[in-house]
Amino acid sequence: MLDIINISKTFNKNTVNENKALTSLALSIKDGDFVTVIGGNGSGKSTMLNAVAGVLAVDCGRIVIDGADVTRLPEHRRAPYIGRVFQDPMMGTAGGMSIEENLALASWRGKRRTLRWGLSKKEREFYCEKLNELDLGLEDRLTVKTGLLSGGQRQALTLLMATLRRPKLLLLDEHTAALDPKTAKTVLDITNKIVEHHALTTLMVTHNMRDAIHLGNRLVMFDKGRIVIDLQGENKRQLTVEKLLGMFENLNDFDEFDDKLLLS
Repeated sequence: MLDIINISKTFNKNTVNENKALTSLALSIKDGDFVTVIGGNGSGKSTMLNAVAGVLAVDCGRIVIDGADVTRLPEHRRAPYIGRVFQDPMMGTAGGMSIEENLALASWRGKRRTLRWGLSKKEREFYCEKLNELDLGLEDRLTVKTGLLSGGQRQALTLLMATLRRPKLLLLDEHTAALDPKTAKTVLDITNKIVEHHALTTLMVTHNMRDAIHLGNRLVMFDKGRIVIDLQGENKRQLTVEKLLGMFENLNDFDEFDDKLLLS
């Protein structure tokens, strides 16, 4: 479903601030894989996600989604393939619009627009059904402005919007990092439920080692713009935080984790 073929990205090239964010990165993800991505600050994980989404142009290499080479496509041209949830709960929804209006925008994405006014009864029933699956009581608040919702509710709504049209690839960019622990767990539970129910191919970047270990069927670790550890199957199922740290410490060019990663 996703092939990242030897991509590289350098910021501020040929200056004193030159930073090689990605170096000949290669990653292939099968249809239905749920891959968690972990690494320290500046390891390249978010740069990789932005490159896949089309936010950043790569210096070289190719990115292929479901057989289509999207390397040179701008971000909006990749929208039919990708659903994305950001770290900031405010980024995924329009605060001045109602819940049903936000869902309508997500539902109509990529479709031919008409001059028909408002939402049909069938559409509202569909949105209520989907919101009910979140178990947050939002199905009874369709006309409420999303700006009045809590951060966790907005993030759960954003997750629903990102998966409403069942994208080829779901990108989760530390989507619980700005939430308190209890709310973060709720959003992660919803995430796991949606991903498993629709068998969505998913890339989830996180700073939380326990979440990376607990969720998904595959775990990759970044360091200095490349993948240094790739675990799946039984190796992933038997993984613990202690084993994970031990693997990093055994790398010859191991750099200490940043505090944020360790404290998570």
